[in-house]
Amino acid sequence: MDDFGDDDGGQNRTGTWMTASAHIITAVIGSGVLSLAWAIAQLGWIAGTVTLILFSIITWFTAILLTDCCRDPVTGKRQSSYIESVKSNLGGLNYNLCGVAQYVNLVGTSVGYTITSSISMAAIKRSNCFHKYGHDAGCHVSNNIFMVIFGIIQVVLSQTPNFHKLDFLSILAAIMSFGYSSIGLGLAIAKIAEGKSGNTSMTGVAVGVDVTSSQKVWKCLAAVGNIAFAYAFSNVLVEIQDTLKPNPPENRVMKTATTIGISVTTLFYVSCGLLGYAAFGNKAPGNFLTGFGFYDPFWLVDLANLFIIIHLLGAYQVYTQPVFKLVEDWCYMKWPESGFLREGSPIKIPVLGIYRFSMLRLVWRTLFVIVTTVMAMLFPFFNAILGLLGALAFWPLTVYFPIEMHISRLKIPRFSCNWMWLEVLSVVCLIVSLLAAAGSIEGIIKFLESYKPFNSVS
Repeated sequence: MDDFGDDDGGQNRTGTWMTASAHIITAVIGSGVLSLAWAIAQLGWIAGTVTLILFSIITWFTAILLTDCCRDPVTGKRQSSYIESVKSNLGGLNYNLCGVAQYVNLVGTSVGYTITSSISMAAIKRSNCFHKYGHDAGCHVSNNIFMVIFGIIQVVLSQTPNFHKLDFLSILAAIMSFGYSSIGLGLAIAKIAEGKSGNTSMTGVAVGVDVTSSQKVWKCLAAVGNIAFAYAFSNVLVEIQDTLKPNPPENRVMKTATTIGISVTTLFYVSCGLLGYAAFGNKAPGNFLTGFGFYDPFWLVDLANLFIIIHLLGAYQVYTQPVFKLVEDWCYMKWPESGFLREGSPIKIPVLGIYRFSMLRLVWRTLFVIVTTVMAMLFPFFNAILGLLGALAFWPLTVYFPIEMHISRLKIPRFSCNWMWLEVLSVVCLIVSLLAAAGSIEGIIKFLESYKPFNSVS
């Protein structure tokens, strides 16, 4: 039986700053880190470094604002999801817009993680092929079978009842993210030490040499979108905060966890992005562990890709649990007496503990995984998809709603200095998001010119 008696009468929460930090690192240090060398190559040393640092500061600042908005301003009751926080603080149209932005992004991210994991699985197979037949061998393989394998594993993991049961998976995923980031970092340093690094510049890829002027603009915009995606986690921040114990105050603990998570992430991002660019130069691959900038030692490249796969198994759950909860809560409210929705008797599973079977959970979550897997097969565009997801989520979820809720809670007067600078920050980030989205859409259009459905090949 689950214990009850938390500060809002609900299930006892057991989360701490450590588990929250693990959730954040799992959510933030995802597949985005693998594209940072490519992003820096498009922007160059100066703009690339500045962009990384700015996104880090903005994400941290707005996340700190959001941690204070996770309780109803009137009743003080905890909000268990992002859209509930928006509803209680802003209501009306903002609630509907937030729901669309958040859940489209969560579903899109799960599709992106399916694509990324399949590329890493294929990279392991290709790495062994290169080791056997040489670097000139094509060794191309279809990604579709690996997407199916990832989907089958997710069908099992998706039976995890809720966010509160993900602590172990998130801690394991966070360790994996450190693992593959460190391996990538070490390989980049080794490549630089060998004197095999590529050509770099203050402004990135050279117009007239590497790209045309129009390509330079589009690729720079797409790179900004990739960096935005790399820092995205605000869309699950409220859900993570809802796992924390009520004492000490969960907003204070979440601020600590957020600061730790963003600081660690930024350290890895700056290191991987800048050293990755130093290693590969303007020809940095879109994913430096699967684009085969590194071939040897092949077993270490394989290990890094295995870490990525394990990490994304956990990250997928962090991003999909809010979607699962939304649909299941709606079903429970709509048909409270339905036997189909009722959980079965507790089953004791060795090591895993008590589990309650639910037919709704089995059917609905399995269907969700199947749909996202099929979508991944239809749209296998790694960098362009990451950039578009980052651009679409960054402004509304990371900037706009946290700022507007902060203004509403503190009743900051319109046109006051504080109000003005917050709104200017929001507008600037909106412009950046729109430009980044345009760059990513242009990249997707380019892919579609030669695209064949269900024919993703690594």
